[in-house]
Amino acid sequence: MSTATLTRIATAVCLAVSGVLHAQLYLHGYRVIPVIGPSFLLQASGSVAVAVLLLVAGPAILRLGAAGLAAGALFGFAASRTVGLFGFVERGFDPAPQALLSLLAEVAVLLLLAVPYVRGRRRPAPS
Repeated sequence: MSTATLTRIATAVCLAVSGVLHAQLYLHGYRVIPVIGPSFLLQASGSVAVAVLLLVAGPAILRLGAAGLAAGALFGFAASRTVGLFGFVERGFDPAPQALLSLLAEVAVLLLLAVPYVRGRRRPAPS
């Protein structure tokens, strides 16, 4: 398997992990929180759907979607722990372990999506 294929699969797995964690949190209490509950459901379904599509193929629009989902979740995580998000505030890495695992999965998605660009910059310029 090529590096590109392995990177695409790893990205899909990390995105799916984030989606499953958001679904788990939605089912176990977040669904009753106004705005936040539906956002968790949207994040979960979008992440799993894009992850499945990434397993089939990796066009730029899917990679962009994966990056948007991961970055959006990270933004929501940061906002909910600092200024609040629609009146919702959490502290630290609660709920544990989902908060930390989701954070790691979303950072991994963004790092994996950056791999082709970093590899492309390391190639020597043609003479």
